[in-house]
Amino acid sequence: MTTPTDHTTQAVKNISPTDVQKQNLISQWAFDTRPILGRFHLWLEDVRIHWFSDESQRKIKRRHMDAVSFTDGRTEKMLAVTAAVTALGTRLFGRYGEGKGLPKEELNMVKKDADAISAYAMSESLWYLSRTLPENHAIMVCLGEGLMPKAGETAEMGANPLLGFGRIYARPQVANFLEDRVLRLINDPEYPWEKFSRDIQKRDITVWGAAIDTLENTSRFAKGETTGPMSVFHLFDQALIISDQYEGYMGCLVLPEQVVERAAFKSILVNYFTPRHMVMDAIQDTFPGIRAEHVHVWTLTGDARRKRISKLWDQWRDAGAHLVDESWTLPTGIAPFTDSGTYAPTFAVKTWTDDKGDLHLLVVDGYAASAEAMQAASLSGILGLNVSLAVLSSKFKLPYDKDAAAMKLDPRDNNFATKLEQDLFETDVSEEMIENYRNSILEAGNAGIPLKPRTINAGDLIAAKKWQTLAVSGYMLPDPYSGAKGVTQISEDTWEVTVRVTSEFGDKAITFALRLIESLQHSKLVFSPLLNRFFKGEDFRTRAVKISDSGRIRNELQTLCTEALEHFGDKMVVRFDKISPGTISDAEQEMLKEILAWYKENYPIWFDWLELSI
Repeated sequence: MTTPTDHTTQAVKNISPTDVQKQNLISQWAFDTRPILGRFHLWLEDVRIHWFSDESQRKIKRRHMDAVSFTDGRTEKMLAVTAAVTALGTRLFGRYGEGKGLPKEELNMVKKDADAISAYAMSESLWYLSRTLPENHAIMVCLGEGLMPKAGETAEMGANPLLGFGRIYARPQVANFLEDRVLRLINDPEYPWEKFSRDIQKRDITVWGAAIDTLENTSRFAKGETTGPMSVFHLFDQALIISDQYEGYMGCLVLPEQVVERAAFKSILVNYFTPRHMVMDAIQDTFPGIRAEHVHVWTLTGDARRKRISKLWDQWRDAGAHLVDESWTLPTGIAPFTDSGTYAPTFAVKTWTDDKGDLHLLVVDGYAASAEAMQAASLSGILGLNVSLAVLSSKFKLPYDKDAAAMKLDPRDNNFATKLEQDLFETDVSEEMIENYRNSILEAGNAGIPLKPRTINAGDLIAAKKWQTLAVSGYMLPDPYSGAKGVTQISEDTWEVTVRVTSEFGDKAITFALRLIESLQHSKLVFSPLLNRFFKGEDFRTRAVKISDSGRIRNELQTLCTEALEHFGDKMVVRFDKISPGTISDAEQEMLKEILAWYKENYPIWFDWLELSI
């Protein structure tokens, strides 16, 4: 006669050591990341880890740790799940493909809805993560994309929802201290970054800086393209030397490090301004036998970019290189795209040998938005690359070299306009264009962007000479450059999401299987910002109000229309005259006034921080 205990014992005996190890892995991840999983009503069904190289595995084994970065293991797991949750929520509820074929204005609103979902999911995840940070630690957003119109070289209007400079994620006392110092940093000319840094050190606070793009390749996402959209989060072991909100453009040349070092050994300087035939010579000297046509140059393309970087295209063609286009196939077997997205191709900058035994190399050239450029540049020490940057303006009216030279002019010089017209444009320029360039220089200088050096690198935006970074990418759709899959449905209520985690200690892909605990319709509410839900028709008057609504709405305003907010002590003033209809439509602005006024009137204590300037 057998007993239930006998059956249980036999079942345990039948579980293989591999199964036990897998169950322990899932349990540990679920335990460590339960604040984020719980916030979004998700159940972790599976975790699979793939190392991109044997060396990565050996490094992590030598460290006797489960983390590949400067953070502790739990924080690293939380960041990986943050990227996964952002990718999943955006893919499911960000109106993927709904902008296809729409007029420009309507397409832009689809893009803004997608950005709102991604920024909200990441911000909420970081808030819950911050409750598990060491008591004296904080994450501070130093660079973020969204202040400029997406594809700023077009006529699109309005900033997109973003996580931008000064957003603090930490325990309350630390967050309050840092938020006060950030406001001084932005508004007080007598309080430079150096004083900000000293105040942090005196309080023994560790600030980890972040460069964030919650939804890269937004246009491709909105139009329903099959590859590219992703969420990118770079965490640094210290704050960047950025002292104000900033988003601009930077020229960006990405090469294998040994190419630049080999050229330097022969006293040849290779950087963003080096003629590309000399760069080709350096490549062929470093990799003997490589043919010019097997040097594949990934660069942004399109008529809007012609004025800025067509000289680079011509130089590479004259040198015999192959300019990458969508008819070509990457080693991953997937076609690339060149309409956006400079960051992801950085991972593909390396050599490989084809079936015929011929050596190939991919390099990246052109420009990127500032957060994207810094993210790519900070991969240099991890991937063995050299990334040369040059500060550019937000206007696409000059070739890259003249545009970079314009950013070196003194905007307060009485001869500023003359130098811009005679030396660079070589023709008369409108007063509006002169002011645009003047403002570009002032904004970069005020934010602490180094303007004196001809080229810069990632280290020029970081105070200490020694620094570390953790790069986390969540893939919403397949990535041509790494071969990573996008969000994939594997059952009625479960999806797989792939995240890449990269540091100097390791490079791995983590695939999560995440199950929605709620129905798809209810989960959409869980992932959607309150204000967006109200804009779409949910009645804010009949919805049950919680004290947490105060913090959620404050956070959403900072994400949705940061350019229209003014801070005075604990007060936040919403300036509706500074909100562009391209950011929030006129009809939604009227609704926003009504929503905020209603909360302010009916819950004055919870919304004491809110002031309206109508």
